[in-house]
Amino acid sequence: MLNEPVVAAMLLLALLAVGEYLSIISKARIPMLLVALFGYLILIWTGIFPKDLIDRSNLAVFGAVMVAPLIVHMGTLVPFRLIKGQVKAILIALFGVICSTVLIILVVSPIFGYEAAVSGAGPLSGGLIATLITFEKLEEIGLAAMVTIPALVYGCQKLFGMPIASNLLRRYALKLRASIDAGTFTAAEKSKNNVSATAKENEKSLLPEKYQTSIILLFQLFIGGALAVWLESLTGIHYSLWALFIGITGTFFGFYQPRIMQRANTFGISMVGLLLVVISAMNDITVGMFVDYLPTILLILAVGATGILAGGFIASKVLKWDPFLGVPVALTAMFGFPADYILAEEVSRSVGRNEEEQQVILDSILTPMLVGGFTTVTTASILIASILMGTL
Repeated sequence: MLNEPVVAAMLLLALLAVGEYLSIISKARIPMLLVALFGYLILIWTGIFPKDLIDRSNLAVFGAVMVAPLIVHMGTLVPFRLIKGQVKAILIALFGVICSTVLIILVVSPIFGYEAAVSGAGPLSGGLIATLITFEKLEEIGLAAMVTIPALVYGCQKLFGMPIASNLLRRYALKLRASIDAGTFTAAEKSKNNVSATAKENEKSLLPEKYQTSIILLFQLFIGGALAVWLESLTGIHYSLWALFIGITGTFFGFYQPRIMQRANTFGISMVGLLLVVISAMNDITVGMFVDYLPTILLILAVGATGILAGGFIASKVLKWDPFLGVPVALTAMFGFPADYILAEEVSRSVGRNEEEQQVILDSILTPMLVGGFTTVTTASILIASILMGTL
């Protein structure tokens, strides 16, 4: 039965579904990928799952094909209207990621080696795509055993970032509430910070709405993905950077629709394929290898989080932002969307004493958090992973 692709796919989706369920009931405090990774390792270590189960499902092949189009899609997530007026949030987020990367290389390299340090730096900055880029390079240069590092760094980073960000955001919200009580709160920036007013979709489109069908939109994505791969062959610059650039510029000029993969109704299955690409890299990881790399992973997470905290704090002070808001914006590198939205919503709901206060708090913290997530996870992590892995 396990030789049937549909049965193999069903079992793998069951594993992902369990991870998703635990993530939902824990309000994203238990990362779905962490559950899936550990669950998969236990299942293959105990012989319940054969090591080639993912190959039998054929989903990993599909996921590998979808990498470039998905990065193009991520470029369409960058909302220019939302980013307008949030330059400080962008700078704080970037400085936090840069400090984290530098600190990981300086501290981890002398202890565990340069390869281990850079293998964790990109995934710590947020994205699944950065993790895949790291996987590709490690396998290309014969260091496939080290994929444990980026996989578990990516899977565990939320456990470090979310509790700290939640606590700091709550303290910022309490300060806002106190300023409301004192009559010193000003809503001059409210219209600029109101996500419902600024996150409108780009209305510019070169493709008439009647032609925006799932097949045509998916074809557009593959045009961008194929172009990115071709440009890599011409320039030597990794296709992920070209794909991100194509997505951003294509959306700005109206060739792509915002959130195009969701519009094409292919985002869910594409993410499943990509997740299985990540998980399949764990096939040859033994218990001994896992134990051997665990100290490296923990050090990368601790040093990386410290770098983000320090960078976010310093940048907030320089830009005259409240660190209780600036540092969580930098920490979005460790969890991204939708966790940034969930945290902002939970904090506003728990601190606001009525609906009006809750809305004021949400309007003040949500947009910077979303912009921070877009900056780090959608853009910076891909850039960092591509550049660092290019040094190996």
